[in-house]
Amino acid sequence: MAEKFFKYVIVGGGVAAGYAAREFVKLGLKSGELAIISKEAVAPYERPALSKAYLFPEGAARLPGFHVCVGIGGERQLPEWYSEKGIELILSTEVVKAEIASKTLTTAEGTTFKYDTLIIATGSTVIKLSDFGVQGADAKGIFYLREIAEADALVSAIQSKPEGTAVIVGGGYIGLELAAVLRINKYKVKMVYPEPWCMPRLFTADIAAFYEGYYRGKGVEIIKGTVATGFVTDEHENVKIVKLKDGRELEADIVVVGVGGRPLTGLFKGQLEEEKGGIKTDGFFKTSVPDVYAVGDVATFPMKIYGDIRRVEHVDHARKSAAQAVQAIKAKEEGKSFEEYDYLPYFYSRSFDLSWQFYGDNVGKAIIFGDNNPATPKAKFGSYWIKDGRVVGVFLENGTPEENKAIAKVARLKPLVESKEELIKDGLAFASKI
Repeated sequence: MAEKFFKYVIVGGGVAAGYAAREFVKLGLKSGELAIISKEAVAPYERPALSKAYLFPEGAARLPGFHVCVGIGGERQLPEWYSEKGIELILSTEVVKAEIASKTLTTAEGTTFKYDTLIIATGSTVIKLSDFGVQGADAKGIFYLREIAEADALVSAIQSKPEGTAVIVGGGYIGLELAAVLRINKYKVKMVYPEPWCMPRLFTADIAAFYEGYYRGKGVEIIKGTVATGFVTDEHENVKIVKLKDGRELEADIVVVGVGGRPLTGLFKGQLEEEKGGIKTDGFFKTSVPDVYAVGDVATFPMKIYGDIRRVEHVDHARKSAAQAVQAIKAKEEGKSFEEYDYLPYFYSRSFDLSWQFYGDNVGKAIIFGDNNPATPKAKFGSYWIKDGRVVGVFLENGTPEENKAIAKVARLKPLVESKEELIKDGLAFASKI
């Protein structure tokens, strides 16, 4: 059984791994010190592209175009970039056992890796309908979207049935983005979700009403308040019918499911402290065990701005937490002090010709400003969330780069609000004055 040693090992080959590698190189890395072990077959890439431009019927994004770190305007790290920097990029390789006490990782092929410092960047996996025992959930033509291989399979299915019928199960990020891109592919699209409105973890009813109205205007049928309970297939086991809890049956050539994800922490169960579904870390992403760090989706970390601890599933945090961990590792080695992570929650999405950004915390009382009529061309509107007399969160649709910077500043500074009525009247101007 082969055994290899690296000073640093990153488990996982997603966004966080690519940005961690970038930071190691930036801060000084000797050839042969770092290995990245990834079960995917390609070098780290900007995952958000999979639910957007990767699925476009024309001018689609393809690798090597969106390898990290193009998401922040950085250098595109092709596989040869890792070779040139002396980084061992080990692809199509799954770690199946982690022994933290002995600093040993074992792959499915039986190779063992030893390390001095470990960064856990395993990310999340999709929640599948089969996890809930949904009948027929393993039928052909039912897709999930997390990795590039899944996106390739979805592209093939779309192309094999031009202008077909799709059912989207789920009304969150993936559901909304996939509904849009399938309409762009001239598919008939129906969205099904149990909540009273889309994106309920972030959107208020007022915000959601705009997007639901806009999507209906684009030809998307929205079915709320029910769930998929089963699937009917043809003689070749291809999905044909989606059965809903309310008794309706929907025809489908393809089904795309986006009902959430769960962090991949199983390798480390019982070996590292956990909290809120993730691996508990400090403000440097150090875990309960020395020389073991966790970043991205798997990390539950102190949210300094709000004085609590949270786990965040978003590409922005994946990038920034990876950089923070590497900077902390290098600072510790050099005996230097280093600032704790001070993250401002940030989410965004683009679909059709819409583009929104959100900063801060969506707690307290929300007020809406601007024109949120879905029939208005290039509508611009937003929301402020007010808690204890301060603005703690801001949402904006169709903002300019300057306006988006302004709302981020508001969320960071949490200014006092004297009058909700004045805030509604001022709208975006309030942010511009801060």
